[in-house]
Amino acid sequence: MNQLDQLKRHTIVVADTGDFQAMDAYKPQDATTNPSLILGAVQKDAYRPMLTRVVSEHRTDATAEIIDHLLVAFGRAILDIVPGRVSTEVDARLSFDTAGTVARARRLIAMYEAQGIERDRVLIKIASTWEGIRAAEILERDKIRCNMTLLFSLVQAAACAEAGARLISPFVGRIYDWYKKSAGANWIEADHAGENDPGVRSVAAIYRYYKHFGHDTEVMGASFRSTGQILALAGCDLLTISPALLEQLRTTQGDVHRQLDAKDARAASVERVKTDESSFRFALNDDAMATEKLAEGIRAFAADAVKLEGLIEAAR
Repeated sequence: MNQLDQLKRHTIVVADTGDFQAMDAYKPQDATTNPSLILGAVQKDAYRPMLTRVVSEHRTDATAEIIDHLLVAFGRAILDIVPGRVSTEVDARLSFDTAGTVARARRLIAMYEAQGIERDRVLIKIASTWEGIRAAEILERDKIRCNMTLLFSLVQAAACAEAGARLISPFVGRIYDWYKKSAGANWIEADHAGENDPGVRSVAAIYRYYKHFGHDTEVMGASFRSTGQILALAGCDLLTISPALLEQLRTTQGDVHRQLDAKDARAASVERVKTDESSFRFALNDDAMATEKLAEGIRAFAADAVKLEGLIEAAR
């Protein structure tokens, strides 16, 4: 049995792509997208007609609203392929605007419902800032399920769980990237492989924390650089994986063993993290990696949103 099929025995596999053909090939349970993935997709010949159609149908709408219609069009097409849920991201430029995030999320859900898609099949992706977490707390009370993204630290994860977020997406690869760059010439790859990978360690710690304290929030490892990182997190609730790494897993034979176990986590010694605003902001500020990667991620997603706006304006 190939590694992908074995991994699916321990973990729900999610496709990290806006490419419908890739989703159909690897049979994931869920799919997750972000502005960068959608931007890349609509520039391909296969998906450009979707952009043209959406712009034509909503030509008189504001650009921001057309983007939301485009996101929902992709989401609806994805849900025709995957049996589970799709994640649709709120504009990263609202990352520090609780009210704006709530309003945009409600608009996206209304658009999905107008297309006949029930809200329990949609996860609204929100950056794991203090303001984003507060938005998720409001949305979850309205049964709008949230996927908290750009998450790099335990304090972010703990705050998301306390807010009742449905799912978090801690970024394995970006954590790995930061520590490797920081170490420079002193980085020894073999010493940071498998369970010693800093990104893997971060997600494993979050998983233990959630299971130990009985949080219902799902943990979905994201942003992988290698299949080694993926296999080191077998047993995590969900893992969202790019098509390139899905293909490597599908074409590789070998045993895949569960690495994370809820029973072990419940028996572990784990200290509760304070999640009030001042404690959250101090802990995040005290973590240089998390602070830098959160800011970098927001900037990158916001830049791609601007590029997507440019494509829409050009297609009007």
